[in-house]
Formats: sequence, structure tokens, C-alpha cells
Amino acid sequence: MRYFPIFIDLQDRRALVVGGGEQATQKVRLLIKTTARIVVVAEQLTDELAGLVRTGRIEVFNREFLPSDLDGAVLAYVASGDLELDGRIAALARAWDIPVNVVDNPDQCSFITPAIVDRDPVVVAIGTEGTGPVFAQGLRARLETILPHRLGALAKKAGRLRSRVGNNLPAGTRRRAFWQKFYFGPIKDAFLAGDMTDFNDRVDRELDDEDPLEDMPGRVALVGAGPGDPDLLTLRARQLLQDADVIIHDRLVGGGVLDHGRRDAERIAVGKTPGRPSPSQAEINRTLIDHALMGKLVIRLKGGDPYIFGRGGEEQTALEAVGIPVEIVPGITAAAACAAALKLPLTTRGRNRAFTVLTGTTETGPAEHDWAALAQKGSAFAIYMGVGTAGSFQSHLLNAGMDPHTPVVIVENGTLPNERAFITEIASLGQTIEVENIKGPAIIFVGLTPTPQTRAKMSVAHPLQAEHTSAPFSPAPIKQFSEAS
Repeated sequence: MRYFPIFIDLQDRRALVVGGGEQATQKVRLLIKTTARIVVVAEQLTDELAGLVRTGRIEVFNREFLPSDLDGAVLAYVASGDLELDGRIAALARAWDIPVNVVDNPDQCSFITPAIVDRDPVVVAIGTEGTGPVFAQGLRARLETILPHRLGALAKKAGRLRSRVGNNLPAGTRRRAFWQKFYFGPIKDAFLAGDMTDFNDRVDRELDDEDPLEDMPGRVALVGAGPGDPDLLTLRARQLLQDADVIIHDRLVGGGVLDHGRRDAERIAVGKTPGRPSPSQAEINRTLIDHALMGKLVIRLKGGDPYIFGRGGEEQTALEAVGIPVEIVPGITAAAACAAALKLPLTTRGRNRAFTVLTGTTETGPAEHDWAALAQKGSAFAIYMGVGTAGSFQSHLLNAGMDPHTPVVIVENGTLPNERAFITEIASLGQTIEVENIKGPAIIFVGLTPTPQTRAKMSVAHPLQAEHTSAPFSPAPIKQFSEAS
């Protein structure tokens, strides 16, 4: 190890930056996260540095560098843009035993700046001794996804609790057990979920010994898994999957998403398969409750978003009725994800100013809607779970007066490698599903007009006349295309 990692106390101490260009600005961005007194020496400043001067966050000397600028500095960054000047400043700093970093010149540096994950006061520094800065940045990006932004606030809470913990819990096993629960158990889960009532209750029970913490229920997070592509998971979803004791997931949640779960987490599939025996909602609720009452962190992983045709509200109600804390983590719903994959705008100024999501199927059969409203010119909507009932709502819409040439886009297995998409019209919807053997899961967009770029990508034989809201939809042969982007 050539470079020894240390953390320097910069509280009210002078940190010098020589240079006022973009490279110097980047170093100032790092330093303003500290409590250092930042001094910049430069004849010209970027707009960002000039703004920091106006706020009083940095002190600037608009002139050439002077050796006296190093007086009292605990470290210096040099990025003047003049290689000869940078070398002279670096030599002077080393002679005065002041740590110096010359940007993009490692041979003249006595210290290097690592890639930093900042969760103040929790800071993770990643260094490669200058051999792989891109690698260090990549590692930082991955750590950013698994370290919650509220982690620093949790650490600050711990600092304020230390005196109370020291007074209430004897040193040794009992105290260590508390901190383990605080940082890695249900106390942490409550804090990161923003449930301060549950957080304070758990801390009080543990420290005041009113009731053992183990007697309290665990937590359940209703997590949206998005449309299927694991890259579309939210950061919070990834963090919870890494912490989960139990993952209870739908049929539509693929292996790529589940791969983000903790390896030793118990996994329970409760997905509903059309035409086959499947767990009832009451059974799913019971499974969630039973595992949470064991004190576990339970992740209910749902395709799309828990609150959009995901029965998240029903599960939330059942859990809260027995006193189990619930966190809701939204996911990217299929309509938004599939439209983005196709570059298909959901709203367009001057054409459709509203967009509706609706279901095509209920527990008793085809869904009923306000067909007259949906059939109006300019209406745009997405139908979830509509493959099996497409013929029904196609008839309703046509009977309600919808233009037979209204454009329809069908996306099957959206965002996944086996995605298929088709463009047709409402009068040919049922035929398209039958001829192309669309089985689902699929989402059906009605009334959305593709942009010229999307039309070209779709390779439609007769382009849609999308330039005016009054332009008719030109009937075209049904054309399949595969979405690879």
C-alpha cells in the first residue's frame, strides 16, 4: 500500500485551491461539503465559483499566486492550468510539508483524492492509488445504490443517543446487541422508512426495558418491481431487497429482479396465473402478517407499482389492522415504462391533455367503464390486463362512437429481452391479438399517436398522420417489430 488512507480534520482550517477553472471548481465542490475555510487564488473564476463568493462560502484572491498563500494551509489543490507554475507550487508545498494535489499530475502529488460516497457523517472512500480512477468511480456508483441517503441521519441519531445508551445499558454484550439492532435491524428499518413513531417506540422499549424488542412485530415493505427490467428498480427497492428476511413476490417479477435480493432471504411465490389455482388475496395477506409477526423484514415485491392494479391498498389495510408498520416503495408502472421504451409520449400538448390507466379484467370478467367518455376524440388511455377481454372493450368503444381508425399500440413483455410490440387500430385490435398470438403480459395503448421517429422505428407500411389531432389514422397492415433498445 503506497497511499495510506486517512481522514483529515478540516474544521475551520485553511484549504487552498490555486486556479479558477473547471478543474479547480470540481475540487471546491468536494471541499464545500466540509467545514474547512476555503481560499481560492485565481485571476479568473467560473460562474459557479463566483456564486460561492457571493454567498460567502469561499474566500477569493483575484491575483497571481504568492508563496504566502500557503501560510496556514493544511492542504492544497493546484489547478492553475500553467504546468510550470503548478510544479513550482507543488515543490514549495512539499518543502513546507503541506499535502498537495496537482490535478492530472500524479507524479507531483503528495496525496490523491479518492472516490467518495458521502452519507455525512458516514463517508466511504475508494482509492486505486491512481491506477484505475474509472474503476473507483464505478465502485462508488454501485455503493451509492445500496447505501441509503438517510444513513448519515441515522448515524447522527446514534451520536445523540450515546449518552442515554451508556446510562441505560451495561457495557459489553447487551450494549453491542442494541447497536446491532439500531444499525442493522428493525430500528434502522423504521428510521429509513421515515416512521419516526415506530423508530422512537422501538428505541424506548429497548433502552427502557419496558418490553423486549423481540416481542414487537417486524415490518413490511410493499415494493414496486417495475415492468421487469432490473435496471428500472428504484434505489430504495434495491436497498430493501438487500436487507430482506423474506421476499414474497408476484409471478411477473423476474429472476433478474430477484437476483438483487439478499441471498439467504426466504422467497415465496404468490403470483396469480390465469386459469390455474392461485393463492387468494386473503392467503397472501395472512402470509405477510405471519412472517412480520416473527419480527422479520418482509418485502412484498409486486410487478409495476403497488398502488396501480397491484392490490397494495388491500394489503396495507390488512397489515395496519394488526399493528404492523408498512412502507410503500413506488415502482415504474408498465404504462410509463413501455411508453418510454417505445418513445411514445403519454401526453402531447394540443392533442391529449389527459391520460388514463384502466383495467380490462375484474374478478368477475371484463371490466365496465364509461365507454362514451373513453370513445371521445382526443381520449388516450392504457389498458392493463386486457388481452383476454380485448374483444369486449373493442366492441364497447366502437359502439360508443370511437373512430375505427384510432391508433392502438400493444406491448407484450415490455422492457424484457423477449418484448414484442405491434401497431394497429381499434377496429383491428382483436384480430391483431389473435393473429400475432399475443398472450401477455401486455399493455394496450389506445389513442396515442407515435412521433415520426417512433413511426420510422416501427416500420409501419403507411405512416400514421400524427401532425394534427383531426388527421385520420391511416389503416395499415399489422406490422410486428422487436424492441431492442
